Amino acid sequence: MGPLSARLLMQRGRPKSDRLGKIRSLDLSGLELLSEHLDPKLLCRLTQLQELDLSNNHLETLPDNLGLSHLRVLRCANNQLGDVTALCQFPKLEELSLEGNPFLTVNDNLKVSFLLPTLRKVNGKDASSTYSQVENLNRELTSRVTAHWEKFMATLGPEEEAEKAQADFVKSAVRDVRYGPESLSEFTQWRVRMISEELVAASRTQVQKANSPEKPPEAGAAHKPRARLAALKRPDDVPLSLSPSKRACASPSAQVEGGPVAGSDGSQPAVKLEPLHFLQCHSKNNSPQDLETQLWACAFEPAWEEGATSQTVATCGGEAVCVIDCQTGIVLHKYKAPGEEFFSVAWTALMVVTQAGHKKRWSVLAAAGLRGLVRLLHVRAGFCCGVIRAHKKAIATLCFSPAHETHLFTASYDKRIILWDIGVPNQDYEFQASQLLTLDTTSIPLRLCPVASCPDARLLAGCEGGCCCWDVRLDQPQKRRVCEVEFVFSEGSEASGRRVDGLAFVNEDIVASKGSGLGTICLWSWRQTWGGRGSQSTVAVVVLARLQWSSTELAYFSLSACPDKGIVLCGDEEGNVWLYDISNILKQPPLLPAALQAPTQILKWPQPWALGQVVTKTMVNTVVANASFTYLTALTDSNIVAIWGRM
Repeated sequence: MGPLSARLLMQRGRPKSDRLGKIRSLDLSGLELLSEHLDPKLLCRLTQLQELDLSNNHLETLPDNLGLSHLRVLRCANNQLGDVTALCQFPKLEELSLEGNPFLTVNDNLKVSFLLPTLRKVNGKDASSTYSQVENLNRELTSRVTAHWEKFMATLGPEEEAEKAQADFVKSAVRDVRYGPESLSEFTQWRVRMISEELVAASRTQVQKANSPEKPPEAGAAHKPRARLAALKRPDDVPLSLSPSKRACASPSAQVEGGPVAGSDGSQPAVKLEPLHFLQCHSKNNSPQDLETQLWACAFEPAWEEGATSQTVATCGGEAVCVIDCQTGIVLHKYKAPGEEFFSVAWTALMVVTQAGHKKRWSVLAAAGLRGLVRLLHVRAGFCCGVIRAHKKAIATLCFSPAHETHLFTASYDKRIILWDIGVPNQDYEFQASQLLTLDTTSIPLRLCPVASCPDARLLAGCEGGCCCWDVRLDQPQKRRVCEVEFVFSEGSEASGRRVDGLAFVNEDIVASKGSGLGTICLWSWRQTWGGRGSQSTVAVVVLARLQWSSTELAYFSLSACPDKGIVLCGDEEGNVWLYDISNILKQPPLLPAALQAPTQILKWPQPWALGQVVTKTMVNTVVANASFTYLTALTDSNIVAIWGRM
């Protein structure tokens, strides 16, 4: 499609007219339009246009001078828009459609609400709830920037040039003023810059008043005191933007039981954690009556910048996958697949190239479960990019390779583990996955763990029948392989063949596993075990320590590790979270395993209220912390997502 013409506009406009100025509705959908095809000189002649459809084209931006001042309805679905700020030129816009623009995020939704105060519907949904969120954020950001301005101006010396100092203020405000969840940082920093620039502009108009001895300096209304919102969520806070169907009522502060607190065993003092949010976001039919849906797996989104940490977690259970901001407790995205029961989720970060050659970073979430399908979700755009028909039976767990961002392992009840290359999505945002390897197991695989020191060469799996290892090197000819080594947890045969339902690398050497011994978590050395195996197909692991855990005979409580902090986590059948600081073992592994080591602390179940009664007992199926150990998410058998925060 080339540039638009007046003839084309009259053909596709309504009512039919030979004058552009009489057209009120215009359909330009499906014409393969690029941004440069939207000629402002031509379109500004549509002086009475109220409805414009630009859906199903290839637009990356909208020109900022289209002149359509009467526009009330705009449809831009299924394009490649990456910015929404040009929408401010349509001050009378009431309805807006932006579905299917993969590079727009929740930050852009907030920008739209701020820029277009008359907007009633966005993507067919009522816009009022988003407006409420924007107002709260805007109020707090204005208050914080104003306080930063007052503090900044108080530190200026009389010899400092005002213009340079004011420019420095804008930079410092953008750098230092923070509020709200990490997932909304793009919007909040955008507003911080705008507010700080407005303060500077107001100050320049008040120079004479500021220099007058009769009246104290004032920067317009910006200096007036404002009510502040509480930045720190307490256990009895309720996120304002959540409906009752998305949360359970919060409880008083949890009791925290301590194990060894500090120093005697070389570990760090017990960290202080408090319960922040309790959510029922996986409820069937969004019913607050649902306290039965089982929640199975969660994973924190990879940080977008090196050295940063994420506070966005994906959870799965029942027919839903939810993406939650841990700071606010807001459910940012929810994906439902009727008839499915999700058992596992895993993140990866891909770099894709648009048709115009621009590079964009995508966080892609894989989710799988009962139906044997892997769904690849672009969560920020809110749609499923692809489905892999991976297995004929249910998928128990999946994980991405840390060495190859497109390589995905799936483990199924069909006693197979398959390595897939999901590839990079095409221009229509579709994946074409290919199968690389099939690994046969003798029992159902429950947990997958690429070996930390050689993730592209070896894969560990905890199975119903024990712990096994496979060669997954792709330069080997066999595309179907059997277990290379089986690991046992005692010298005798008594412990072989026992279920291993918890498995995680704590660093490149030490593995934490659970299930081989009742009431214990085993820490063992991969390097020493692998180095001493010789040609044996069954090898006893080199145990470094054993950690005391619940004596329950129930299975499928998954453990996890926070390698940067040297911490191991596991839930139990009473709703507790067992926390082990093993940094001393990481620094200096013992020569011989000592007696069972007690947990550093146990976070007791906080007993939240739901349906007018206390939820007194529940099973914590899995618990995961982010890399900086600032947030901890626990999933239960009673449809409750519990989020803890570090104090």
